[in-house]
Amino acid sequence: MILHARPVRRLAAAWLLAASLGAQAAPEADASAATPGALSATPSATSALTDPIMNLLGERGLLRPLGSAALVESMRNSVRDTASDLVMQAMNFLGVPYKRGGNSEETGFDCSGFTRHIFEHSIGLVLPRRADEQATTAGLLNIRRAELKPGDLVFFNTMKRTFSHVGIYVGDDKFIHSPRAGGEVRIEDMRSSYWERRFTGARRADLSAATPQLPTTR
Repeated sequence: MILHARPVRRLAAAWLLAASLGAQAAPEADASAATPGALSATPSATSALTDPIMNLLGERGLLRPLGSAALVESMRNSVRDTASDLVMQAMNFLGVPYKRGGNSEETGFDCSGFTRHIFEHSIGLVLPRRADEQATTAGLLNIRRAELKPGDLVFFNTMKRTFSHVGIYVGDDKFIHSPRAGGEVRIEDMRSSYWERRFTGARRADLSAATPQLPTTR
């Protein structure tokens, strides 16, 4: 499943702004309990902000049917997580064209240029440039597929070598990546036969030790 989501990209940017405004309107919230640099909001504000997003992502196939209260509640709770902020930052670049060697929205992205840009500009963590280097860099935890969480790096064998492609896990067996020449940053389903056969591992950064960055605006 492929999700071309320019409207979702705009909604994601609006969500970031709305969440920030919601946090400013709730001075009674316990700031000491929030992750540094992460978005915060009261439960009521979070619910009001995430319900439309949940519905839109569900309609477009990004999430499984929203009948699962646990899934919705998990997504609501995650808006305060640094990892979720990273994922929302990544969604802000949906539709940016693939460019071999590309490192920015202006030039386009290749797969590892995209993940490097997102990690550096959302949480201040500078990854190596190549996908295989990102997979083997010190400080990243080796994660089994069953343990995947939003913000994890996911790696695939797409060029007859391990760790030749990389993307960012967004939840519900979906990942966001810059796929290939002629493509653009998009979200795909890891359960499809193509990606299922080529999955070679995942890595997790210690986001609690990262330096939060201001959101990228477009």
